Amino acid sequence: MGLGPAADPRRAAAGYRRGVESYVAELNRVSQAVLSVSRQLCTRDALRVIVRSARTLVEARYAALGVPDDHGSFGEFVVDGMTLAQQRAIGPLPRQHGMLAALLSSATPVLLPDIMKDPRFEGWPSTHPEMSAFLGVPVRNGAEVLGIIFAANKVSGSSFTERDTELLSLFAGHAAIALVNARLYERSRELSVLEERSRLARELHDAVSQRMFSIRAHARAASALVGRDSARAASEIAAIAELGAQAHAELRAVIDGLAPPELNGLGSSLRRYAALAGRAHGITVVVSAEDVTGLDVGVEAAAFRVAQEALHNALRHSRAEKVRVSLSRTPRRAVLVVADDGMGFDPDLVSAASGMGGGLGLASMRERAAFAGGRLWVRSAPGTGTEVRLSVPAASVVVGARPA
Repeated sequence: MGLGPAADPRRAAAGYRRGVESYVAELNRVSQAVLSVSRQLCTRDALRVIVRSARTLVEARYAALGVPDDHGSFGEFVVDGMTLAQQRAIGPLPRQHGMLAALLSSATPVLLPDIMKDPRFEGWPSTHPEMSAFLGVPVRNGAEVLGIIFAANKVSGSSFTERDTELLSLFAGHAAIALVNARLYERSRELSVLEERSRLARELHDAVSQRMFSIRAHARAASALVGRDSARAASEIAAIAELGAQAHAELRAVIDGLAPPELNGLGSSLRRYAALAGRAHGITVVVSAEDVTGLDVGVEAAAFRVAQEALHNALRHSRAEKVRVSLSRTPRRAVLVVADDGMGFDPDLVSAASGMGGGLGLASMRERAAFAGGRLWVRSAPGTGTEVRLSVPAASVVVGARPA
């Protein structure tokens, strides 16, 4: 009898610890699921990861994510737990009917021990797997329903619980943020592509079309002079050859800007491109680029594109006599600088005129810097030249070793 009172507190403490451990484990599972989704920058990939994470989180045999369209139905329906052959056998996307319609209209969680016994259930195709336990949770961004997560059939054979509803609702709230971010990122990429096309079109017009016009003018002059002044005709033909070489160099620079960078080390790639671009524009480009390795491939490509854009601006617009390109490192970061001694500009005025900071490709450079997890600074003022500085992370930065 004397052991009874002492044993109860110990059992209570043990039960409390088990409860805390279970709660921490659940939160850890939610955290891991949220991290998996937040890493996705493609909307389609984000949807797939949300579905897969939701199914794992509540230990369901099947899960799906329906994305509403503008007509009160589903524009997309992503499934996890079924083979592709099973999905094809089921047929086209579900539309507005039965339980799915109820969830679309109410946008509140639904927890059912057996979906087939609910009066709103209207059946499914004969090839559809049999389902009983059902949980539906909306993915909301404020008042907007971005999607609805469906989970069916606990792996254990039991019903979903209120705790499952809480966990899935918590996850859905974070998934909404990740999904919005993925959509915004895709839109920013689309804007960057349009900006890049516009820039390249302007560059082709400015760099190549004007050279071609001059070549035609000299060719007409040579044609008129060839029969009566051979010396002047020869001079015109020499001018045509020089203009053709300049046009070829500028066209090479534009093509290098169009092609995806195939980098054999960021430093050496910067040296090659800067030499080519400097010759094309007849401006001295001084390069001091260490061979920095240990950069992620995507970070390296983003840094190279920023350098291209900044160098293009300096050579085309700054009226500079000299441009300086440097690549260096700190213990944890690589630093790229493109600076010129040109006429400079007011960054605030350029940003205001472009609406979103897109003048001179600033928006494109900032977007690339953000994608690489870095930071971009643009320092300029009228009459003082311009400096573009990019700092990007490098997990293991090594200097001086050229890639094999």
